[in-house]
Amino acid sequence: MNTGNDQDLRQHLVKLLNGGEAHADFEHGIADFPAELRGKIPKWAEHSPWQELEHLRLAQGDILDFSRNPNYKALDWPKDYWPETEAPPDAKAWDRSINAFCEDQKEFIAMIEDEKTDLFAKIPHGEGQTILREALVLADHNSYHLGQIVLLRRLLGAWK
Repeated sequence: MNTGNDQDLRQHLVKLLNGGEAHADFEHGIADFPAELRGKIPKWAEHSPWQELEHLRLAQGDILDFSRNPNYKALDWPKDYWPETEAPPDAKAWDRSINAFCEDQKEFIAMIEDEKTDLFAKIPHGEGQTILREALVLADHNSYHLGQIVLLRRLLGAWK
């Protein structure tokens, strides 16, 4: 791949991971979410906003860990990917989850932007996965669950 195409691909992946081009981005989706609604499960919904947010954080952390850790240990599905409670366990948990999500996202993006990262090389401890594949899975997964959060906000009357 020539250097120009490589840089273009990396830039496109970063835009995809940051979101916001075809839908709400993460920051807008969770901004000013009323504390009293974070643990509510609206009629016809399966999860609360807190559960969706924590799931985003946990899954993204797992994908980041898999992508860079040769000693990666797979999490238990679904137990390790969803919080046990419908509501945040304390008043600060929501913000901690957001901050951890954003930090992991920055680390994944830094890995994508690092020209030493071969986007097409198979991850040695994987089963054929590449960093490119993991970036696309992460963007797809985050987009889906951010859409779920926006839908929950609408159902709870908290979307402008």
